[in-house]
Amino acid sequence: MPKEEDLLYEEELLRNPYSLKMWMRYIQARTDASAKRRYLLFERALRALPGSYKLWHAYLRERSLAVRGLRIDHLAVASLNNTFERALTRRTFDRALCALPITQHERIWPLYLKFVRNPGVPLDTALRVYKRYLKLEPTHTEEFMAYLRIKERWGETARQLSEVLNDDTFRSLEGKSKHQLWLELCDIITKHPDDVAGIRVDAILRGGIRKFTDEVGRLWTSLADYYIRRSLFEKARDVYEEGLGSVVTVRDFSIIFDAYTQFEESLLGALNFEESLLSATMAAMGDEEEEEEPMAELGDGAGDGTDFVLNDDGKDLDLRLARLEHLMSRRPELLSSVMLRQNPHNVHEWHKRVKLFEGSPTRQILTFTEAVKTVDLVQALGKPHTLWVAFARFYERHGDVANGRVIFDKAVQVPFTYADDLATVWCEWAEMELRHKNFRRAIEVVRTATAEPAKPARLAADEERKLPAQLRVYRNVRLWMMRVDLEESLGSLDTCRASYDRILELRIATPQIVLNYALLLQEHKFFEDAFQVYERGVALFKYPHVKDIWAAYLAHFVERYGGKKLERARDLFEHALSMAPPAESKPIFLEYARLEEAHGLARHAMDIYERAARAVPKEQRMSVYDLYVAKASEFFGVGKVREIYETAIELEPPSDLPDADCKTMCLRYSGLERKLGEIDRARSILVHASALADPRKDKAFWGEWKSFEVNHGNEDTFREMLRIQRSVAAGYSHMQINSVGDAAILEEAVANQGASEPVGGGSSAGADAGQKRGRGGLDSMAALEREAEAAAAALGAEGAGVRRPALSGFVSAGIIQQKSAAEVIADAAAAAGKRAAANPEEIDMDGGEDAPSASAAAEEEVAVVQKAIPSAVFGSLAAVAEKQQQQQQEEEKEQLGALERFKKRKMKS
Repeated sequence: MPKEEDLLYEEELLRNPYSLKMWMRYIQARTDASAKRRYLLFERALRALPGSYKLWHAYLRERSLAVRGLRIDHLAVASLNNTFERALTRRTFDRALCALPITQHERIWPLYLKFVRNPGVPLDTALRVYKRYLKLEPTHTEEFMAYLRIKERWGETARQLSEVLNDDTFRSLEGKSKHQLWLELCDIITKHPDDVAGIRVDAILRGGIRKFTDEVGRLWTSLADYYIRRSLFEKARDVYEEGLGSVVTVRDFSIIFDAYTQFEESLLGALNFEESLLSATMAAMGDEEEEEEPMAELGDGAGDGTDFVLNDDGKDLDLRLARLEHLMSRRPELLSSVMLRQNPHNVHEWHKRVKLFEGSPTRQILTFTEAVKTVDLVQALGKPHTLWVAFARFYERHGDVANGRVIFDKAVQVPFTYADDLATVWCEWAEMELRHKNFRRAIEVVRTATAEPAKPARLAADEERKLPAQLRVYRNVRLWMMRVDLEESLGSLDTCRASYDRILELRIATPQIVLNYALLLQEHKFFEDAFQVYERGVALFKYPHVKDIWAAYLAHFVERYGGKKLERARDLFEHALSMAPPAESKPIFLEYARLEEAHGLARHAMDIYERAARAVPKEQRMSVYDLYVAKASEFFGVGKVREIYETAIELEPPSDLPDADCKTMCLRYSGLERKLGEIDRARSILVHASALADPRKDKAFWGEWKSFEVNHGNEDTFREMLRIQRSVAAGYSHMQINSVGDAAILEEAVANQGASEPVGGGSSAGADAGQKRGRGGLDSMAALEREAEAAAAALGAEGAGVRRPALSGFVSAGIIQQKSAAEVIADAAAAAGKRAAANPEEIDMDGGEDAPSASAAAEEEVAVVQKAIPSAVFGSLAAVAEKQQQQQQEEEKEQLGALERFKKRKMKS
């Protein structure tokens, strides 16, 4: 039982039984207690803290001192041995592992590993335990490596990583890839080179470079860093140079180059700092010591430079600075090498590499030689023949034309994939000869290039394309064009003609070649031969390529013969027109007509213009008619012009004019008739054209007609113009029918309107125009018709001494007082009553207008009873007329639309 003085410690230990400091104080406070009691305190403390090294050490030390001098077989010694066994827990774990079957070892090893990770366990013991554990669980190597990193045993960590990487069956429990493990190994062996002395670092990193191509730059820099940490600076430079000479991506190149330059700059900085520190020291020691000390450092034989390579200690600042500058200047060349290692068949990169060595002809020649040997013609990216051309031009720029010819001679023997590439080489060779005024050699070069080689007579197109370029280049157009240019300049006419004829025989001519050949013959007065060339050209090509050939052929033939061979010229034009599509026929028609005007018959010219107006596309017909009318007026006068206008206006598809052009023709025709004083004819033409002019859009046409009526018409013609305008507007409008019932009512209204339509008065052309455009806009038309009928009721007011209301918009010679629509209707009604009283026998025929719609029909029916007719005419129907008049007045007050009026009348009936 604890004593009273022990209560303080006991209470504290109850609160915190794992406090080592409290247990040690408790034990030290009871140094005067009996051994049994002290042993009991130690046992209690070790039960709470079984892994405490201090407790075990103190306990075992005290018990060892207690048994000193006793026999070995004493009970106290045996008890001490048992205590030692209990202290050595590893032995207990070992006995447990030996006693238990292997299926239960997984229950022991976690406790065992936790024990060896305790701070008091020796590191060697822990390593041996972990190695034993890995024999049972080899997949838990990463746990061992993590422990080694904590203990900073980098050599053992690197060896374990190497074994893991060499084991193809290893699978990481932490999900790491072989790539990540490689990078971890690289970091360890490069950052701790002294701890991994027994590992072949160079071989490991080079193996990683071969295996992991996406981390080549990082691995090269890691290998160089390994040598830098070992102070092997020259070896590190070799590694950097090897890396720069082997990488194939710009990214890896940038990583290595940046690390290389940083390494050189750090060496320079360290050396500069060392020299500055040495200079300060020398200055402090005095001038005499400053002179003796460098000589002592140099030793025997120093200063002659013979042992610089062997004894270079890296302290030459100027040499290091020159090395860094040389490295920076080599960067474009090194980068070019990287790009060419990516694709050695990149022609553009080879050209860029040659430019890098500008000023060094020897290196440029070596680069050109390497390029033409390296680039594969099939895999080439770019045009490989440009390398040969640039190589030859290089010699030419340096005045060595002979070597330039040698290069061209080798180039024309290269089996290029495309014949155009070989033709370009031949042309460049000839141009080089021309630049150096070797004209005879230049023409011989192109003649050699265009000479037909020996090959099978008949080959299919696919078989001929498979032939080498040397067997196909004789058909190249560029070569032949250069040959004919040289033949024209340097050869004779016969050789030039032979060249052109050969081009036509090979059927490789272009329209420009045909034109050039014909022009050459014309310059030498071989006109018929030139015309034969034109004939061969038009036989070779189709439209649109033959267009220029026909134009030149016809122009030169007419220029040469004029009217001497008129029938032949007509045959040529007819042939050209038979081959030309409509879109390309207009220039030929016009030239044909000019020929007839100048050398033929005017009647034939008119026929050609008429054919042209029908044959050309619609958008070109108006311009043809303009010319046609002008020529007809010049040759035949107004009668022919009228005939042309009427024909153009009345043409049916597909030879008709567009609506806009037809309307323009009508206005011009009307203007012509007006100038001739034919006012009625001009008005009829305007009536005919009104069907093509929407009043809402075409304000110009209706303004022209209005101006015409103001200047040449009267109120009746102006009213007729307004009626036609309303009719056309109704035809262009669109009515929305919302239901089947509305549609039925509308059909019935249209039928009633057709039955009650009066005869006379209106123009049939305007009515037809309204019928063509459909029926619509009933509500708006009703209001317009009511206003017009009210104005029409005042036509006879002059005979009774009453002034008629002025027509809206009509400008007469007198003074006009404009009134509103309501005033016009009221005045018209009063005037109509007076006119009926003055002349009861008068019948007004103006009410028989052709209505453009169902609404207008209804208004016409009502308008008949609105006129003041003598009651004797109606007899017993006077009451009915009066009733209808009242009904009309009610509708005007309500201002109903057309459909509503039809519905209301139907309900009343």
